[in-house]
Amino acid sequence: MAEPPPLPLPLLLLLLLLAAAPALAEIKTLTIASDPRPMILFEKFGFTASGHVSITASSVSVASSLPVAPESSRLGFFLLSDESLLQVLLELQRNPHFCVLDSQYIVPLFTFRDLSPPPRASYAGSYPVSSPNEYSLFFANCAPESRVSMDVRTELYNLDPDSSKDFLSAGQTQLPSLFSLFSLAYLAFVGFWIYTCRRNRRSVHRIHLLMGGLLLMKALNLICAAEDKHYIKVTGTPHGWDVLFYIFQFIRVILLFTVIVLIGTGWSFLKPFLQDREKKVLMIVIPLQVLANLASVVIGETGPFIRDWVTWNQVFLLVDIICCCAIIFPIVWSIRSLRETSKTDGKAARNLAKLQLFRQFYIVVIGYLYFTRIVVFALRTIAAYKYQWVSNAAEETASLAFYAVMFYMFRPAERNEYFALDEEEEKEAEMALREEEFEL
Repeated sequence: MAEPPPLPLPLLLLLLLLAAAPALAEIKTLTIASDPRPMILFEKFGFTASGHVSITASSVSVASSLPVAPESSRLGFFLLSDESLLQVLLELQRNPHFCVLDSQYIVPLFTFRDLSPPPRASYAGSYPVSSPNEYSLFFANCAPESRVSMDVRTELYNLDPDSSKDFLSAGQTQLPSLFSLFSLAYLAFVGFWIYTCRRNRRSVHRIHLLMGGLLLMKALNLICAAEDKHYIKVTGTPHGWDVLFYIFQFIRVILLFTVIVLIGTGWSFLKPFLQDREKKVLMIVIPLQVLANLASVVIGETGPFIRDWVTWNQVFLLVDIICCCAIIFPIVWSIRSLRETSKTDGKAARNLAKLQLFRQFYIVVIGYLYFTRIVVFALRTIAAYKYQWVSNAAEETASLAFYAVMFYMFRPAERNEYFALDEEEEKEAEMALREEEFEL
């Protein structure tokens, strides 16, 4: 028995990314221009029992390179749940010429047969969602050798008990409150950091000022995220808060990676300069983070309907992995340098304390990156659609814990517990370093 042919790679990547993609929302007006794709993903949304889908398609035209005009019933919109995704994939794999509009696993909405006659060629419809679930809104083009052009306006929402529209997915409607809560926590953190720096002015270094700026940008980023989600929830549009959100997110991410690299090298805290290799790390990380943030904006603002959406997702993931690996190197270099220095400069206790400090920092950074990149992704993938906010809560909790630990370890203090050591501790440290050298 012959094996079924594989799915086309772009379609397969789109459907696989769909399974892990966060739910999108808000009112959107999109333009499709001469698009030949067999399937176009518009939105992903978690519906309650009072969910609705409203679609307006206008200026619709279909161009074909075949002499016969495309069958209008072969082009249309439908909803697809994650549970039915695998079944549709199997249908497509068994028969590459199978039209998804004929599948028993989709929720059909309308086809181009329902369009008003030319020259307007338009359609507007609103559909209640009778079965609560998380659905993706697709357009399918099963007409071979054809290209579609149209303007599409989508509204996906749930109705609250007071009959007001909630344009946030069922699993994200709690996000405005969640982001507001964490923004208050970071504002309190900023106040405490300012108090700590003022109390220990003599021990404040330039790195501590950068760390304070990082906290402030994180707080402002969360405030804008809360306002962005609030206005989307109520009105369906962000009212410009998305622009501020991306600005502060860009500054915050750049500062975060810069601070981790600078702390990892011991800049300002242990030494007032950077070596050439450490400067190269910064020169690599910062431009890559600019690219990653650009990809994040494209992914978040345009949505999956654009042709290069899969490519932008791949760019974002690749760049993020490279940056996460790059910021580890300075910490490893510092650990290696401290281990070598401890053998020669006669300050065993101080070097052992520094070595322990940077080892702990290495573990903290690795744990933070692992949790936010892998565990949070797993939560987002396996959590029920009504509890998608849990992954956001886990990510923000992990970030707050990471900031708290990092800032505590490298706080300004006149008698730092790592470097204020007596003679007895010095002797103990010498013995410890000798034992470590023997083990190595």
